[in-house]
Amino acid sequence: MKKEENELVDVLIVGAGLAGIGSACQLRRRSPELSFTILEARSVSGGTWDLFRYPGIRSDSDMYTYSYGFKPWVNKSAIADGDTILEYIREAADEHDLNQHIRYNHKVVSAQWSSTDNLWTVTVTRSDTQSDNEEPLIIRCRFILSCSGYYDYDQGYTPEFAGIDDFQGEIVHPQHWPEQLDYKNKRVVVIGSGATAVTLVPTMSEDTASLVMLQRSPTYIANVPGEDPWLKPLIKFLPASWVFRLIRWKKVLLQQYIYRLSRKNPKGLRRFLLNKIREELGPDYDVDTHFTPDYNPWDQRLCAVLDGDIFAAIREGRAEVVTDHIDSFNSKGIALKSGKQLDADIVVVATGLKLKFGGDIAYSIDGKEVDLTERYVYRGMMLSDIPNMAMSVGYTNSSWTLKTDLTAKYVCGLLKKMNRNGYTSVTPTITDKMGEVPLLDFDAGYVLRAQDIMPKNGDRDPWKNNDKYTKDFVNLELKRNKHSELTFR
Repeated sequence: MKKEENELVDVLIVGAGLAGIGSACQLRRRSPELSFTILEARSVSGGTWDLFRYPGIRSDSDMYTYSYGFKPWVNKSAIADGDTILEYIREAADEHDLNQHIRYNHKVVSAQWSSTDNLWTVTVTRSDTQSDNEEPLIIRCRFILSCSGYYDYDQGYTPEFAGIDDFQGEIVHPQHWPEQLDYKNKRVVVIGSGATAVTLVPTMSEDTASLVMLQRSPTYIANVPGEDPWLKPLIKFLPASWVFRLIRWKKVLLQQYIYRLSRKNPKGLRRFLLNKIREELGPDYDVDTHFTPDYNPWDQRLCAVLDGDIFAAIREGRAEVVTDHIDSFNSKGIALKSGKQLDADIVVVATGLKLKFGGDIAYSIDGKEVDLTERYVYRGMMLSDIPNMAMSVGYTNSSWTLKTDLTAKYVCGLLKKMNRNGYTSVTPTITDKMGEVPLLDFDAGYVLRAQDIMPKNGDRDPWKNNDKYTKDFVNLELKRNKHSELTFR
């Protein structure tokens, strides 16, 4: 493969998942004059929704807020399965004629900024070539929009368990689910209590001989209906696009209300959530042990379950929850610190994700390597003193896409301003004193394990990462032409 030194595009989008496809659609809609290329390291589009194939995979946010703002969610199901979401993403790509712009099996290795040329030189390797000696592809671009998310696609997080090599059964991580895995009439233990575990349990339990959800500590779980109660009455009188926007804003405001309540009255929200679980499982079930966390709601992400399916599995005896600590694995299964033994044919390690900030791209400016962890986040999307680069990262306490939509539109506005005024670079620049606060106000394990790879977060706007969609909507959508602490040249 020859170097293509002369290839130049206006915008290089890294990643063809939910955020990358959505951002490219926004470019098509808002800045059709700009050229762009999407680089995807995998062989297909869809990101998470193509990679994750475990049983029952579905959104853990409602689809009215998880879908794109420009493409109304018309399916009656408020929570969608993985295949439906994947179809939705690819449908958006087809509608905006994106496939001709996507290069699969293209992994970005490095990006070098030249202040002389005001261009990025991006080095890319291809995984679909046959020779190890082929030269990397070189692409130049005016602006980089990183849409690769913040977790490691290659591997999930698995704790070090003593004796795990002694286990004679199968061990599976949900991130890389074996296509031919047969769990019918098998004894299954699912380790974990997060969003993945509570999705796996009700689905797998329909076919297993036994299923245990083994958790070290409980997680807050909220039951959500499969169909929004507003849908039927509204759809009788209003166009589908209006219904979508009304329900979308209702969901946004409800999400923010619940999150604010978790901060202002955590005891009240805790009591409400636990009472709902008691209603599902009955007075004789030990909710205190198995469903009462030792932290406040939204200190970690709230898990949503569809129409109470996990509670039905427990009531019907198809699934059991065990709250205990693992002592070690053995040939037959797992020995717990309480002395109990859990025999298993299959162990599913639903123990979370590994974060990888910035997609493992090595950035440099004028030949000097850039340490992203030393840079401050600007409006939740750019980094201090790094020109012509933005990252599309969603919310942790609301639907991911709400923020990525705003990011894409804001970037389009920046690019229009630059073209209109003849600017060739835009750089976030700190102009006043600023303190530092944690980037993510979140105690989830995958966040705590990744503190040392995160950039810095300021204690004032626009350098403080915001977790409220309504505030971001005002600042990024309604006031998108106000670019405080940005240097244009």
